[in-house]
Order: sequence, then structure tokens, then C-alpha cells
Amino acid sequence: MKFQAQSRSARSSWLLEFCKRPISEEVYVAQYSSHVSLSLPVPVPRLSDSDPRMLNFDALRRAPLSREPFDHVVVDDFLPAVAASEVATDFPVIRATGSFPLSELSYGPAFAELIEELNSPEFERGIAEGFGLDLSTYVRVTTIRGRVSGHDGGVHTDAKWKIISALLYLNQQWHGQGGRLRLLRSRDINDMAVEVIPKWGVLLAFRRSDHSWHGHPPAEGDRRVVQVNWVNSQAMADRELRRHRRSAWLKRLLGQPV
Repeated sequence: MKFQAQSRSARSSWLLEFCKRPISEEVYVAQYSSHVSLSLPVPVPRLSDSDPRMLNFDALRRAPLSREPFDHVVVDDFLPAVAASEVATDFPVIRATGSFPLSELSYGPAFAELIEELNSPEFERGIAEGFGLDLSTYVRVTTIRGRVSGHDGGVHTDAKWKIISALLYLNQQWHGQGGRLRLLRSRDINDMAVEVIPKWGVLLAFRRSDHSWHGHPPAEGDRRVVQVNWVNSQAMADRELRRHRRSAWLKRLLGQPV
């Protein structure tokens, strides 16, 4: 689906109304879709002629769980390069830093299909099995980042209400040292156990804990990532989505490109 934005004034009014209401992402997207127009989908490359999926779930199932410095899984080529051209073209145009809910973005059919697979039971099952968890009682929240600035990447552990975070990187090239996510043994950005280059198709998933320190050295420019978080309640999911929607709305109100 390719989404076309409404006029700024009508859409801003509508967004302001929704920022005041507790609402799940699924309901929000369903209602938002009545305010956009759709274009016909185009074929998206698959893993093989016999496999209709875009994502490499077999690689996820084979990936070992690493315990150092905290529980995490890294899957190279989770989104194979065969899909790079279409998904990159259909990725949302994001000119601002920060995380954005899907409901705030316009994107094309290949990216929409990627999101559908990331929201699938198969993806949740693969993550759950990898960490030995039952994720069915938690709520999934999906947000998108497109750009990074020098103030991003500070060392943190994630909020306590997050259970698992999964990051799918969609950068076709990454040459700089900045922006590479580091899994740390302490609060020190240089106390690094693992470094993950945010290159195309790499999936990093980790379990939040009081010592799940991570961050990255400063970087500027495009840094595309889909963030899928399992959180401990619908209330926290709604609060997180409202926070990101409000941030996007304020950026538009102040005339900042999103």
C-alpha cells in the first residue's frame, strides 16, 4: 500500500484529536487508513520460488543465543539483499530524527509487506523460541527510525516495561565507525563486548535487563531501522505510541520536516 498524505491542516487537526485518546496501534492504523488513498501493490522478490516469505525465518531459528554481555541474538541476512531495491525504495521518507509509529508515515507496498511479516505469528514465535520465552502475553509495538544525529545513541538499558527489543537494520551501506550499536559490559561506551554494524538485513534482538547497556558512537544522517518491542502491557504500548505520535505532531506544528 502506498499512502498519500492529506492536506496539512486537515491531517494536523485529526492527529491532534488522536493524540488525546488511548488507542492501540492496530486500531489507530485501521482508522488512519480511511484518511489515505491506496495504490495497487507490485510484486516483491522472495527468498525462492518455493518460499513466499520475504524474511529468512530459517536463519532466525538457527541463530544461537549469546549470553555475553547480556542475552541477544544476531541474524545476518535476515532480510536478504534480493529485496533491497524494492524495500529501500518503499521505505518511508523520514527527514527528522526520532522514532515514528507506522500511523505517522507514508510508505510503499514492499515496506508494508515487510511490516506484515514482522507483525506475524511466525516472527514472534521465532523470537520467543530463541530466548525461551512465551511472548504471547506481551504487546508488540513497532516504530521506525530513518535518521540519526550527534545527540542520539546514548548508553542506556531500555525501560523496565520492555521485555524484548528487535532491531532490523535497512542501510545498504555503512562505512563509518559512528552509529554502530555496541552491546556493553557497563555504562562505558568503550566497554564493548559486541558491535553490530547497522547494514542491510541484520537483525539484532536482545532481552532487556538491568545490565543490558547499549548505545552507539555519534553519527549524522540516514540510519534506517525498524524497531519491534514486546512490552508488558497494552497501557504501556498505548502510552509509548501516544508519546511518539505527539512528538511527530509537534515537529509538524513547528514546521520541521518529518
